[in-house]
Amino acid sequence: MRQTGAVRDARRLVIVLVVGVLISTGGSLWLRQGDEAAAIVDDPGLRGAKPVLATTTTVLNAPTTVAPTPPTDPRIVKTTRPIDVPVNAREREPLIEIGTIEIPKIGLTHRIFHGISLTSIDQGPSHWPGTAFPGEVGNTVFAGHRVTKTKPFRNIDQLVPGDEVIFTINDTRSVYAVTGSEIVTPNALDIVNPTPTATGTLFACHPPGSARYRYVVRLALKGT
Repeated sequence: MRQTGAVRDARRLVIVLVVGVLISTGGSLWLRQGDEAAAIVDDPGLRGAKPVLATTTTVLNAPTTVAPTPPTDPRIVKTTRPIDVPVNAREREPLIEIGTIEIPKIGLTHRIFHGISLTSIDQGPSHWPGTAFPGEVGNTVFAGHRVTKTKPFRNIDQLVPGDEVIFTINDTRSVYAVTGSEIVTPNALDIVNPTPTATGTLFACHPPGSARYRYVVRLALKGT
């Protein structure tokens, strides 16, 4: 009986020691992980973020650029060069609405169209056929009125470098920044020439109420 009791006591001692070692090891691991989590949360750049333990790898998705989808209206003629100015400014052409333009600086939000005659421009800023569409590589060109109809471009002479011009076509927003402006004669058609990068051009008659010159605003794409 004494041997049996001694053996039993010895076994109990072994079990207690083993359990103690396990608790000690687990507790140490838990405390170490807790310290790492606290250090991450205390990082000023990560305050409010969910704690991430050292054994967890978090991969953030890199920002992506959404490729714009140009209008698919079958009446839009695709060309590699801008279409020439029609001899008759009121030459009839289909009225094709393609999206909207926003210029926060001058409080403008307006529908935009595709065409080169007054049939389109009388309705709102109109995209010059043959030039790039907003968001595409190339020069996207829009003409608009300053003192007639809804006079959307009345105050484009107030735009300065850095001001934003935003086009929305097929739910894709293309944000441009103003890079500069110039005043040219009506025959300076080089303002619609293609460019190797994504740029934009807005133009209208100048001074307001006169067709003697054209006021031109240059843009560069910031992103879509």
